[in-house]
Amino acid sequence: MHDMPTASPVSRAWAAGRRWLDGRTVHRHTLDLLVPLICFGLMLLDVPGVAEANESLNRFSATAVLAVGAGSLLLRRRFPWIPYVVALALLGWLHELTLMQFALYKIGRYRGRAAATMATLGYVVFAYALYLHERWPEKQADTLLEFLSLVVPIGVLAAGVGVAANRQDLVRELEVQKGRAAALHAVQQERLSVARDVHDFVGRELTLLAVRAEVLAVRARGEAHQKDFDELSDTARKAHRILNEIIVQRAREENATPGIAALAELATEGERAGSPVVLDIDPRAAALSPLRQAAVYRVVQECLTNAVKHAPGEAVRVRIELDEVYLRIEVTNGLPRSLPTKEPVSAGTGTFSMGERILSMGGTLEAGRRDGEYRVSAVLPAGV
Repeated sequence: MHDMPTASPVSRAWAAGRRWLDGRTVHRHTLDLLVPLICFGLMLLDVPGVAEANESLNRFSATAVLAVGAGSLLLRRRFPWIPYVVALALLGWLHELTLMQFALYKIGRYRGRAAATMATLGYVVFAYALYLHERWPEKQADTLLEFLSLVVPIGVLAAGVGVAANRQDLVRELEVQKGRAAALHAVQQERLSVARDVHDFVGRELTLLAVRAEVLAVRARGEAHQKDFDELSDTARKAHRILNEIIVQRAREENATPGIAALAELATEGERAGSPVVLDIDPRAAALSPLRQAAVYRVVQECLTNAVKHAPGEAVRVRIELDEVYLRIEVTNGLPRSLPTKEPVSAGTGTFSMGERILSMGGTLEAGRRDGEYRVSAVLPAGV
């Protein structure tokens, strides 16, 4: 991460130079060295005046002192207050302002607005005390107003730029974290998609294989191959159980999607929002695979959300039926008696997302007004 705010032309040129150096970015340790060197280069311009104003220093010793001061910037990331204290010392001794500008910027950059404000106030008070004691800087400021017009803008500008850079650092870090979260979510969704495909397609074939083997075992009853067919059926069923326990269970853990048992909590939330919810759930639904239960939960969740938004106060009935072949989900609610005073916030993609989920599992979904109520009906293979 560079040390200048990206919003300024200087920072953009700085970033371009970094990309030019190695095609992508300068190593952090290289940048840590460049900043003190830049500061020292600017301070070298003051060496003649410093040596002339201070009899205890010549040009060589003044250069060495300024080099030590600039070197304190090597600690700016972890200990930004150290360059600040050194800058105050140089300010009181040699009336040197260059390092103070860097120090205030670094405090704003690495410690934020509150620290930058405190450091700027401390710098102004310290400089004002020097002004009262030594009439510093005598040549540049003959009056207090002239003095403050020199000291205050330097501190406020340097600290303000540092605070702006700090905020941009936080924004960039947030973007990085959001990117990581999005990438992780994409990976989890891909894993869930693979698990769903394996469960739906491979699981179906394993079920057919087990049933077919049982039929052949019945036909071969009393013959030598009956035992082989029975073993084949048991193996297919065992493979299917392993499929559920390993692939599907892990997919559910990664996706963290609730199942049938969590519908009661959804109903409670709907009632708190003002829409009474009646659940009619086939007890056998609790034995559905995790992917089927996740589909049921998401459909009911979306329907209850839509009912609260578009038909507040209307009762909602949730019915889940299960037989040997199909799983049926039906959610109905009354239509609103009057138009809402404010248009509800809605992306308009909820029904589409429900349909995509059901379709991906080999089912169908219908939604719309019917017989004076709004009804969502989904039918999909029961699975195992």
